[in-house]
Amino acid sequence: MVATTAHAVQPDEIMSDAAKETRARDLSRELRCMVCQNQSIDDSEAPLARDLRILVRERIAAGDSDAQVIDFLVARYGEFVLLKPRLNPHTWLLWFLTPLTLAVGGIALWMQGRRRARSDAEQDAALFSLTPDEEARINSLIAAEPASEK
Repeated sequence: MVATTAHAVQPDEIMSDAAKETRARDLSRELRCMVCQNQSIDDSEAPLARDLRILVRERIAAGDSDAQVIDFLVARYGEFVLLKPRLNPHTWLLWFLTPLTLAVGGIALWMQGRRRARSDAEQDAALFSLTPDEEARINSLIAAEPASEK
């Protein structure tokens, strides 16, 4: 058995011109099903996805370019119809929030690690350093010890 990807495109939707059908399929993979929301209209079997696939093919048959088809659908349904939103000022937060959050988190972890290392070093120094009284006591014990055999 050969595994193939399942597409929801029905035989009656397929265009007779193979080049135009390829364009329609490529565009359909870029457009979000408004019902399923995480599927392209090429993969969705929802009635609205079928209507959008037919609309894409009608626009291509009418001579629209890929950009014109996308612009028409965005004007009609909004940016949400695009699976990959365009980069413009009102989508900056969508595009840059994740990398910005990761960068801020990385810097915070790095600073916390440095702070913890510095704190550990200070605690070790305090733990292993002797007070002047302790040093004097050790020196007097060393001086009082009999000379070891050599």
